[in-house]
Amino acid sequence: MSAERYLNHPTFGMLYRVAPVAEGRDLYATLYAQRIFFLVTLQSRGASFEVIPLMDARHHAEQNLARSRRNGPEEHGRWRQLFDQTFL
Repeated sequence: MSAERYLNHPTFGMLYRVAPVAEGRDLYATLYAQRIFFLVTLQSRGASFEVIPLMDARHHAEQNLARSRRNGPEEHGRWRQLFDQTFL
């Protein structure tokens, strides 16, 4: 797992990365009010933010947990801890 990642949203402030979703797309949540989730696509000219519902965000994070399980217990443990802090 790479280091923690943060982005600054123009309206909602600091966001933190919850899980990678696909190439160039990550799931982020607001840092202080942890119930607003975004699919963020990083592009050469900036980033696009798509607000998604809690259950969709949880689904993406669960898929990431399944992928990380194949990469070993240490990586899976870190993603599991972040999942638990975010969704439980």
